[in-house]
Amino acid sequence: MKPFKNEPLTDFSKPANRKAMEVALAKVKSLFSKEYPIVIGGEEIRTADKLKSYNPSKPSEVVGTFQKADASLATKAVETAADAFQRWQHVDPKKRADYLFKAAKIMRKRKHEFSAVMVYEVGKTWPEADADTAEAIDFMEFYGREMLRYAGKQPVTKIPTERNELVYIPLGVGVVVPPWNFPLAILTGMATAAIVTGNTVVLKPSSDSPLTGWVLFDLMREVGLPAGVLNFVTGPGGAVGDTMVSHPKTRFVAFTGSKEVGIHINELAAKVQPGQRWLKRVIAEMGGKDSIMIDDETNLEAAAQATVASAFGFQGQKCSAASRAIVVEKVYDKFVDLVKEKVGKIKVGDSSDPNNYMGPVVNKGSEEKTLKYIEAGLKEGGRLITGGKKENSGDGYFVRPTVIADVAPNATIAQEEIFGPVLAIIKAKNFDDALEVANNTEFGLTGGVWTKNRKKIEKAKKFFHVGNFYINRKITGALVGVHPFGGFNMSGTDSKAGGRDYLLLFMQAKSIAEKVK
Repeated sequence: MKPFKNEPLTDFSKPANRKAMEVALAKVKSLFSKEYPIVIGGEEIRTADKLKSYNPSKPSEVVGTFQKADASLATKAVETAADAFQRWQHVDPKKRADYLFKAAKIMRKRKHEFSAVMVYEVGKTWPEADADTAEAIDFMEFYGREMLRYAGKQPVTKIPTERNELVYIPLGVGVVVPPWNFPLAILTGMATAAIVTGNTVVLKPSSDSPLTGWVLFDLMREVGLPAGVLNFVTGPGGAVGDTMVSHPKTRFVAFTGSKEVGIHINELAAKVQPGQRWLKRVIAEMGGKDSIMIDDETNLEAAAQATVASAFGFQGQKCSAASRAIVVEKVYDKFVDLVKEKVGKIKVGDSSDPNNYMGPVVNKGSEEKTLKYIEAGLKEGGRLITGGKKENSGDGYFVRPTVIADVAPNATIAQEEIFGPVLAIIKAKNFDDALEVANNTEFGLTGGVWTKNRKKIEKAKKFFHVGNFYINRKITGALVGVHPFGGFNMSGTDSKAGGRDYLLLFMQAKSIAEKVK
């Protein structure tokens, strides 16, 4: 097998690639009228109540119609997955990995169709959607190889009187609750990591991105994954999600989303239910309030460009997005001017138009929340540099890229995760002061520093408390295998997705000792 290599991104400046994406967009749009079932153990189920997925660039467009499950279907899904686990756990790890490799091969061949779904369903621009699909391919290729490594002979200390070995075995039924912001990559990563390690999965995609969840589920059906190993359930988080998390046969929960929901899941999972025979494992990736520190000894032009890319890529709807720039006062004014100039060139509009750098935020609630945070930032003394209101780009949920300067380190917009296109700029006295501000939130996901001073770099490497730390580059765009991803504190359980430790979260180690003569 060839060593793992990251999937290359598509160059849309090439006419052939541009045409291929246009064809994929047209194909996906032609399917908008379709309705999709819940699938439990291979059985397709339709309910009276429906869930619709909308195009945030044009909210009048229904991208797909889905079923709204209830608690009884949630229970059925977990129990069906538990039955399937009795068989799936014993399937050879190589065969399990082969399902991932086959799925990755098909996704690579049809990558623009997967990307097109995200353009319409969550408002990803072409490059953002393409990167999401590439990461999904990477997860399958990487985790397939990782399973083969874990299935091999593990090193243990030998003694003359025993034959010893260590083997990794799966946990059981997993409830996978992915987010809408990386609706294909994170969903694929969590679900296939659980499957390749021998677990069975109940997948509940976000209600903002059920179609993206469906295309991954359908792909795994296409490659022949046995019924019941992956079950597809759509519905509300309360009645459906809580029922699945609480079920005594659920062994683990893999979740990516907000701090509030992550805490709620952790609390539910911690309560031992009647008949439950284990403590449930929770793998949680939650929020961030990520900072870029800008020192006076740096290339300000490059730092400003990296900050803008980190803050406004996918409308700031990344847990890794730069929502705070902490700038040493010597270069503060110049940096603010550079950011203002660069943000002024950003085009906002329909994400299906490749000329737009930013698309819409995901839904009406997100639009309203973002505008309220902007208002709070200004009320608390921030100075509006640019943006600050809804973008007049049709009826979509478009918010202008917003920069607010002179933000106090403990202001609302300096502490709470906005998850929208808002950058708070904070003035620091010096590098040490900037480092203190960088660590003043309850989160610890990503962060970065821009400086040419090696001593300052080493100090920040030691004391900037985040799971993913970047030096003289943007703080978004982690690559599978290159930047294992996960954060500290209220950013979650530091799962390090896309790293060598990740599959361990879905397995348990069994030590076997046999006495010899």
